[in-house]
Amino acid sequence: MCIFVMNTGEPVSVEVVQQVAEYFSVLSEPMRLRILNLLREGEKCVQELVDATQTSQANVSKHLKVMLQAGILSRRTEGTSAYYRVADELIFELCGLVCDRIACRIEEQAKHFRNFSLTARQ
Repeated sequence: MCIFVMNTGEPVSVEVVQQVAEYFSVLSEPMRLRILNLLREGEKCVQELVDATQTSQANVSKHLKVMLQAGILSRRTEGTSAYYRVADELIFELCGLVCDRIACRIEEQAKHFRNFSLTARQ
């Protein structure tokens, strides 16, 4: 069963759908999204990310590793420090699309609440 269809009109293989699902699962973790947001400003070392997220180095490192393996981040070392940056800038466009969609839904919900509130007063 194929959910997606390529631009050519051909169904996408199960393997491709699996890879897409895995990519989205990387982004489904709130701490990873927080780290990505911090890296939007530019490269940061692990300790800077630990300080900004107020969590353990082990936790930050775990999430960095997952995003590194997914190709979202890149890493460089300088002495004993590891520095991470966003390798795939499209990630911000993807997050922007999702945030815009959520904002639209919230605005629609707010309209319904306002209409309900006005109706209830009359």
